[in-house]
Amino acid sequence: MDTKDIIYELRTKNGLSQDELAQKVFVTRQAVSRWENGETVPNTETLKLLSELFNVSINTLLGAPKKLICQCCGMPLEDEIIGRNADGTMNEDYCKWCYADGTYTYSDMDDLIKVCIPHMTAQGFTEKQAREYMQHMLPQLDYWKRYEELSDGGEFELFKKQLIDEINELKIEGMPKVESLNALVGKFVNLEYRLPSGMSVKFLDDNTTYLGNQLPCEFDDECCFGILANMDFILICTYEAEGANPELVLYKKR
Repeated sequence: MDTKDIIYELRTKNGLSQDELAQKVFVTRQAVSRWENGETVPNTETLKLLSELFNVSINTLLGAPKKLICQCCGMPLEDEIIGRNADGTMNEDYCKWCYADGTYTYSDMDDLIKVCIPHMTAQGFTEKQAREYMQHMLPQLDYWKRYEELSDGGEFELFKKQLIDEINELKIEGMPKVESLNALVGKFVNLEYRLPSGMSVKFLDDNTTYLGNQLPCEFDDECCFGILANMDFILICTYEAEGANPELVLYKKR
């Protein structure tokens, strides 16, 4: 679709009149009308406001003229998995797994490759093919080219190490020692737990990126441990294949 059709569709889908949209992005109703008639397109600053208002990328607003890929892992980017800056705006260079709330989550290329390989083998790659592909492709991406400029000097890695130490100190029965934590998006790990009261509850935000891992259970081959954490909490649960029968083991505020 063209920009004029996209803005019209987003405006009507969100139940806004041209006047209401104009007020929200600080333009006149006539400006909105010209956008929707295809006479003009919003300027850069207005596109940023529209992106934030409608929760879509600027690339989408412009009719997706570019094929976006994450400049850290190479994943094709769609609006729902685009990473966020510290102010909540979209950063169209990264996915949520590699960049969350203004923080880069990977500082070691080998660690990223280890995380990506299982996903690629599930799509038909052999482990060797996946590794060789990633080793060739990653150095060509902007994040790794500019790593010295973009890195935080190891601060995020120190935070992950601190979290790992805290989790291991909990000494959860049957849970192996945690060796690493990876970026996990809430939407894909937000299980629903049944409380003793009979109520069911979710603890995560679908749009937030957390740190976590999955570990085998030492006393039940059909069960595994799920670990999720951030600056505010540590959550440990158990579940069966495909997230079935989840049980909350621990929820601890930090």
